[in-house]
Amino acid sequence: MSNTLTAGLVGTATTTVTTANIAATMKSGSLAVFATPAMCALMEEAACAAVNAHLEEGSGSVGISLNITHDRATKMGDTVTATATLTAVEGRKLTYSVEASDSKDIIGKGTHERFIIDNEKFMAKVNK
Repeated sequence: MSNTLTAGLVGTATTTVTTANIAATMKSGSLAVFATPAMCALMEEAACAAVNAHLEEGSGSVGISLNITHDRATKMGDTVTATATLTAVEGRKLTYSVEASDSKDIIGKGTHERFIIDNEKFMAKVNK
């Protein structure tokens, strides 16, 4: 594991609310608003962005927990940006503070944990 993985690393990910990521399409509701599962995925993408450049070649990370609130709806056409800040590194476990905002304000927040893995070994176990 790289020794450049330290608390304070920040990553972001941005998307536009389209028919592909609304609650009605993702089956997490019936309305044309940004879906909670899409917000979760965006938060995970931001968490990966924070550390990917600091991982050793052949390593990756997998999500192991996500504890968030989705506090406000976002309409079609708006832009949502997730920000993940690495708050702790305990061995191979990474802990983040995550937040998502649209053009108006924060729409969700919480914590996320990931585990650093060797990609090849991980996939070998999956495919066994």
